[in-house]
Amino acid sequence: MNYLKRTLFLACLLISCLSFAQNRQPFVETVGLKNKWADAIFKKMSRRERIAQLFMVRAHTNKGQAFEDSIAKVIQKPRVGGLVFFQGGPGRQAALINRYQSLSKIPLLIAMDGEWGLGMRLDSTISYPYQMTLGAIQNNQLIYEMGKQIASDFKRLGMHVNFAPDVDINNNPKNPVIGFRSFGDDKYNVTVKAGAYMKGLQDEGILVSLKHFPGHGDTDVDSHLDLPQLLFDRKRLDSLELYPFRELIKQNASGIMTAHIHIPAIDSTAHLPVTLSKPAITGVLKGELGFKGLVFSDAMEMKGVVKFFHDGEADVRAIIAGNDLVELSQNTKRAIKLVRKAIRHNRITWDQINASVKKVLVAKYWLGLDHPKAVSTENVVEDLNDSDAWMLNQCLADAAVTILKSDSLIKALDFKKSTAIVSLGVVSSSTFQAALKPKFTHVETFILPKDASAVDIASLKSQLKDFDQIIVSIHDMRRRPWSTLDYNSDLKLLIADLAKMNSILCVFANPYTFAGLPGIEQCKSILMNYQQSDELEKASVRVMTGQLKASGKLPVTVNSFFKYGDGM
Repeated sequence: MNYLKRTLFLACLLISCLSFAQNRQPFVETVGLKNKWADAIFKKMSRRERIAQLFMVRAHTNKGQAFEDSIAKVIQKPRVGGLVFFQGGPGRQAALINRYQSLSKIPLLIAMDGEWGLGMRLDSTISYPYQMTLGAIQNNQLIYEMGKQIASDFKRLGMHVNFAPDVDINNNPKNPVIGFRSFGDDKYNVTVKAGAYMKGLQDEGILVSLKHFPGHGDTDVDSHLDLPQLLFDRKRLDSLELYPFRELIKQNASGIMTAHIHIPAIDSTAHLPVTLSKPAITGVLKGELGFKGLVFSDAMEMKGVVKFFHDGEADVRAIIAGNDLVELSQNTKRAIKLVRKAIRHNRITWDQINASVKKVLVAKYWLGLDHPKAVSTENVVEDLNDSDAWMLNQCLADAAVTILKSDSLIKALDFKKSTAIVSLGVVSSSTFQAALKPKFTHVETFILPKDASAVDIASLKSQLKDFDQIIVSIHDMRRRPWSTLDYNSDLKLLIADLAKMNSILCVFANPYTFAGLPGIEQCKSILMNYQQSDELEKASVRVMTGQLKASGKLPVTVNSFFKYGDGM
């Protein structure tokens, strides 16, 4: 994308943001109002069907016909309320959604985790930047437009709920499950950017699910594997973890997902995660914070919730606690049976069940499911890879690039001097190398994989002595860029040596990796790009060649050398 096209595109985005007027009434303002369609559907439902409406089951398009048929049976009986789609392809998913909707007596609520768009789950679709990368962007209108585009993609596939954005404040660099999924460690930056993303989704008619209430950012345990704990008092929780939820509820957040975290300051019941806690959900979320939207449980198959509550008891407690929709029960038919038993034993009332069912039906009406339409199965991939969407993706990357330390070496680059371009962590030439190499008259490229031998490292260091300029790119090629690089120790030591050699370092990895690279702070010029992507590699090249001004700011504090807000 050339500079003129990109500038015109950004101008169009600004005009659309300024001229856009939302005509749709926020979902939360419709909850509790008289709704003829919802009331008519509700009256026709059996009691078993009402309970089933509160459950969402797992769906895939990459697990074969037998799996797809098994989900069809759950849709027909006990008539679950919705589906959560995972891995597969967009064309297959469009066709399967049509099949599943045709089998359902009441239109299904279709959801997906799309924190960075459809690419989080589906092949042949666009992956927008991770939220940590978005946290560096200073133009929040771009994030709003991204939300609108992701919403458009969801609607193209016949989906209704995006389990996003993640509003956790990642103030624990060792967090094993949030990290790059967070906008950063500053509560105000997290809230503003999550608000822009949320508004984009909701303005285009998609429900959101802010996660993970009341905050999963300061944990060092993965709730997929065990039950994390937050041992802070209410004053700390109110001032930090709860801040984004409180502010975004005021902005008409349509949905919130509860976390599998034990917080004694809210509920001291042993081993009880927030997802199963009535004081947390009915008391704090619905009561104190006044949330009127849909409350989604996190996946009920995760160890953080079923480790201490077995054989369907977790599902029952989730409903009692105040969740409106229970996601991914280990056994939905069993869960429905156990909820009916809990009602008979006065553990929960029909009034509470009915209130949640009516809220779910009102959500379906808000989404237009009172007049359901089949998803077009023609040109699905082409529609989801629109040129404007790809241009927006590049604009987001351009806006995220951050110059740390100084831009002195970048400004001093001489394209006629002998230059070495070294890419670390890759096994073949990177997009960065390929785009940058033609800019220089005398240039040589080098590649070292993440497990490079000591011999190869020593050979590179010897050869680099012959060059006037050294440009180094550091790549994390993993799909999920966690807080430590998976390089061997010799390669990490090489980075420290290169930092001393007046090299320019271009980092395509999580900023928290700096903490595990002692000596990198000695580098005079660092281009922080936050993750591996072709768009960020191209943006970084344009910064180095003076075609683009870096405007990103570091969204987290890594250590005393690299702090929140740093950036030239």
